[in-house]
Amino acid sequence: MDVTPCTREWRVEMSQEWDVLGPFPIHAREQHFLSPAFPLDLSGNIDLTRTYPSAYADNGYVSWSKARSDEHGSLKVSHPSIRWEQLRVTEGWAALQHHNVLRTYLTVYPPDSEQERTEADPRLRIECLQGAYFSILPGDETTWTTHVTEWHMGNVYALERAPVQFVSLPMSPCRAKATRYQVVLCGPYEIRLFGDPRSYNSEHPILSINFTISIDTPPSLGTSPYLATPVLHAPAHDVIPDFINGRPFSSTLGIGLRNVDFCRNTKSSISGWWTVVSAAIPPCAGLGLSFHSLLTAIRLAPTQTHILTLEFRPDSGLIPTDITELPIDIIISPCHDESACSIIDEQQVFRVNVPIRHIPMWTSISCTAIRATYNLGFSNPTMFLVLPPQYPNDIGEGGLKEPILALHGAGVDIINQTFWADSLPRQDRAWVIIPSGRTSWGLDWHGPSAADAFAAVAALHDILCAGFVDWVYPRDTKLIVIGHSNGGQGAWYVASRWPDKVKAVVAAAGYIKSQAYIPWTMSRSAHFIDPALRAVLETSLLPDDNDLFLSNLAHTPVLAIHGGMDDNVPPWHTREAVGVLREWNPDADVTYHEEPGQPHWWFEVLKNTRVQAFLDRVHCSSYDAPKTKCRKFTLTVAVPAESGPMRGWRVRALEVPGKLGRLEVCEDDEGGVNVKASNISVVSVDLSKASVSRLVINSQSVSHSSTEAGTLWLEQDTNRDSTGWKAVDSYAENFQPYGRAQAILSADGTIDIVIPSLHHSSELSVALRITHNLRTYHLLDARIFSAREAENGLACGGNMVVIGCADSFLVKDLLKRSQSEWSYEGGAWVLNDKKFDHPTSGLLFLIKKTLNATNTVLFLQSSDPGGLERALRLFPIRTGVLVPDWLVVDGRVDRIGAGGAEGAG
Repeated sequence: MDVTPCTREWRVEMSQEWDVLGPFPIHAREQHFLSPAFPLDLSGNIDLTRTYPSAYADNGYVSWSKARSDEHGSLKVSHPSIRWEQLRVTEGWAALQHHNVLRTYLTVYPPDSEQERTEADPRLRIECLQGAYFSILPGDETTWTTHVTEWHMGNVYALERAPVQFVSLPMSPCRAKATRYQVVLCGPYEIRLFGDPRSYNSEHPILSINFTISIDTPPSLGTSPYLATPVLHAPAHDVIPDFINGRPFSSTLGIGLRNVDFCRNTKSSISGWWTVVSAAIPPCAGLGLSFHSLLTAIRLAPTQTHILTLEFRPDSGLIPTDITELPIDIIISPCHDESACSIIDEQQVFRVNVPIRHIPMWTSISCTAIRATYNLGFSNPTMFLVLPPQYPNDIGEGGLKEPILALHGAGVDIINQTFWADSLPRQDRAWVIIPSGRTSWGLDWHGPSAADAFAAVAALHDILCAGFVDWVYPRDTKLIVIGHSNGGQGAWYVASRWPDKVKAVVAAAGYIKSQAYIPWTMSRSAHFIDPALRAVLETSLLPDDNDLFLSNLAHTPVLAIHGGMDDNVPPWHTREAVGVLREWNPDADVTYHEEPGQPHWWFEVLKNTRVQAFLDRVHCSSYDAPKTKCRKFTLTVAVPAESGPMRGWRVRALEVPGKLGRLEVCEDDEGGVNVKASNISVVSVDLSKASVSRLVINSQSVSHSSTEAGTLWLEQDTNRDSTGWKAVDSYAENFQPYGRAQAILSADGTIDIVIPSLHHSSELSVALRITHNLRTYHLLDARIFSAREAENGLACGGNMVVIGCADSFLVKDLLKRSQSEWSYEGGAWVLNDKKFDHPTSGLLFLIKKTLNATNTVLFLQSSDPGGLERALRLFPIRTGVLVPDWLVVDGRVDRIGAGGAEGAG
């Protein structure tokens, strides 16, 4: 494919012929352990005549085949010779999930003119849609023995606002003739992504990938060392609120910026890094709008996409409706050393024009879904939608009711697709809040996606207080959570993890948990892993298993809905969830409705008389005080930091992280409470919601006195001679964030990534790939610092990722302040006297930033560059990756998956 035909510039051509090897059995996310090139060994030549074992083929072996992409990079891969129907008879659609490895060639041509040749190498712009990983390798396979393969994560969900992916060539191209490279692509067929082949009228699964390459050229020799525009506006990443009656509905504005400069390092300085110094609406525009000053300068690494967060001043004027763009002047400055300071003489100014949308004020008979924004921490502007109620507080009786939190399904872009908002029932006295979950897939409404949903509720309250006081609901309001598909699963999740925040649930077409949705029957790792190690790894999925937490909804009104002919999420998931719920409470207020003949989605799934009647019933003010008060309930918790209270009782810490904690509470008529605590070490009780005159925990009477703060704190007595509980006057508010490495994504703001230095290195490459993946999959921003900068306090104080830096003062200080059991001794990492020094090892471990902090630090460490690549693949970007608090793997994982883990915990 000839992308850039001009001979005055570098150009690239990619072959449309692909070599394909597969299919191989695999379970979902197993490609994060296995080498993306499995079963190939990329330290040697690729032999197209060789066959490889596969349980899917009739003779037990598969060989190479061919596929061809079209001129737009679209590639379809299938294996019709495999007897898929026979496989699915016994294994179901889990047998359709499989792995392929693909290979093709690309050629880079230099400019014809020597004057156009550059000192810096050109780089590639790559878009990989629905492929898991790809790598660019030297064309000469004899060099692979010493080459460390860098794997880049593809945009497997085809997310709509993914940043441009810049990839460096593995070796410098020849300036005098064409240079050939190889492309290796990991293409897993995932049921959640591609669906059952029968849904697209095929008897065999068809993998669809779009892979395109173009070239990016640095300035020519002899020209200015800077690009004319080193930082560009990336409009797809803008976060812009709607304007109502000439004013922004919310105050936060985000501008997408992309650093397209090239890194040209010398021994004494760096280049290609740029700092955003300021941003302002020029006075000459005469718009009467202005921003608050930036809290701090923002530095962009080469190739990084970042969102510049701005806040409108509250005294800003009105914007005429015929003004459809906001001009914003942005000042940037180059960085020559490891600092965020700017050099005034080298500052550049460029202008971006941000489009704005004017919508009319809503009325009782008409409204438009409003785009609202808020700022998550230091710099992560986020957008959500709202549907206003028909009537404000000052009209009629009763005032506003609890908001409805509506969680979308996987792949639904709430900003550019209107059908989700259109399919939700507008209420007469309740706001409908439609969070993004950060992206259209998010984290399945777990962790940061759930936090985004709750943050949107708080943000709307603040927005209404600032400009729409007649429409305000209480800040501590309860919610009615509704959702469909992945959002239906999310409704089960959010309501059961934060039961006191939720008044009722409407869950449509949700699955129970990922392992039940797509069973792990065909796992490769299962053939090699020790069962005890497998059990430890699978604890990282414990917080996501909705069925284990349904005790928390045993006294919450639930309406569960499913289409009888759903071929995406089978109806048995909802039937089973309802059955488990009734096991906890036979008299539970749960209704299951199965719509005969309906598929996974139909427009009226939530917009119908049955759903509205349920909402009206639970919205009734009298419903807050049921005739029969619940006297006994069970609170189930896996991660205290991601779990809320139930009837005022809250689990603050577990005895053993990674195991379930359960709190069984039984109240009598005189205010006595009998509690059974399992795997729990700290509990708090909100005395405004729970009456505790006499207290027995695990058959032991606990004396206590009421507290002015209104909170009773209970903890296990750690004295050697005691195994009981005691009441304490206070307790340090330090949640227990442990349980899995995914906690690193639950960031209050920008994530700091620390590497040894900002000069070119394998650590910088890993950091840039993490920043790209965070923005692609979660719209989270990250900032890259050197260890020296972090030691000097330049990091923002939130969650941190440390890559390498094992000998630095920063690492020693972090380990000391957190009282971690990890240490770095004699060139190897040590845990409880166990030394991990295998030459191919990669390590991930999570610690608290300080002993009493809620922020976390995730270490990515290795014994060599190959081990660092393995650690990077296990960075928990997606749900379902088996990474608990710590994990050590070595080169064996490339072939036997999780069976190659040296240890985990």
